[in-house]
Amino acid sequence: MCLSALLCAFVPVSAQKAAQTEKAVEVGAEQSSLYLKLLKGKRVAFVGNHTSVMADGQHVVDYLLSKGVNIVKIFAPEHGFRGEAAAGAKISDEVDQKTGIPVVSLYGSGKYKPSPEALKDVDVLIYDIQDVGCRFYTYISTLTYVMEAGAENGKQVMVFDRPNPNGYYVDGNILDPAFKSFVGMHPVPIVYGMTSGEYAKMVNGEGWLKDGVQCDLTVIPCKNYTHATHYDLPVPPSPNLATAKSIALYPSLCYFEGTPLSEGRGTPWPFEVFGSPLLPETGFTFTPESSKNKGVLCNGVDLREAPDPGCIDLKYVIWAYDNYEKKDEFFKKFFDTLCGGETIRKQIEAGMTAEEIRATWKPGIDEFMKTRAKYLLYE
Repeated sequence: MCLSALLCAFVPVSAQKAAQTEKAVEVGAEQSSLYLKLLKGKRVAFVGNHTSVMADGQHVVDYLLSKGVNIVKIFAPEHGFRGEAAAGAKISDEVDQKTGIPVVSLYGSGKYKPSPEALKDVDVLIYDIQDVGCRFYTYISTLTYVMEAGAENGKQVMVFDRPNPNGYYVDGNILDPAFKSFVGMHPVPIVYGMTSGEYAKMVNGEGWLKDGVQCDLTVIPCKNYTHATHYDLPVPPSPNLATAKSIALYPSLCYFEGTPLSEGRGTPWPFEVFGSPLLPETGFTFTPESSKNKGVLCNGVDLREAPDPGCIDLKYVIWAYDNYEKKDEFFKKFFDTLCGGETIRKQIEAGMTAEEIRATWKPGIDEFMKTRAKYLLYE
């Protein structure tokens, strides 16, 4: 496929984002009448980060403290409690400078799950993190481990729900259980079209926690939200998803994490551009200041003005593979981990088109939709 065709060809969107609803979306944390009474007299551990904010920008931890909720500790996921750490960077335990509350890392040294020791002085775990609705985005893995720890240690788990900016469609292959990892834990498509609260209900209900245990789960739902609601995130969910465009393209461009190509990290446009010095000249170049290809001029593709695909578009990675100088070095082992199996890599190597590959996903998606329907909280 030529470059111009790559930029112009898009699979029709299966479910369009609806116009902004008249009533503003209210996240779960703002439904205080549903949960403050449940937290009275309880020792609370808060699992969250910089995205855990109210509509006025106030952090949920600060709000809960102002309402007399007894928060005894904070658990922090990838990127840390304040969201400043780079992807994959080890997060250390610390004390939150603003509140003086101990912060326990859930990312680094394989410490993904709250320990029994850390939960001894806890009655309730509150999870409130903005997600982007992709299987390989690790916050849902953190949610799974939090639920598992709650079940194993007899602690209640409460999810303050938030909208999913990619919640208006479902797409991608179903994870092969043999490739289960922190970037893919469950047999779901890459884009699963559910909020964190709905996903938690599914993980619990389907027995996907270790040994089939179930946690004492309460979901505080959003108000004025449906899966067709267009929702612009008030805070970037992580350092390299800084714009609505990057969030929309993330399900399609994250595949480059499993290749030598830059996905735009170290530039002003992460997950809005991709490129490599081993691609042919395209008329667009960039030089990453960090991450892969640091300090090296890359020939690439600029998608900042491209329409949102509304699906997982494999055209980008297929075009890059077809035009890469060293094909035998294109796919790293992590590519199969991200994909949740070997099939996509083998299909690309065999010369299948994006449309042909996506067609092979349909049976798995159809089955998943039956499971998904049991746990939806929103139209």
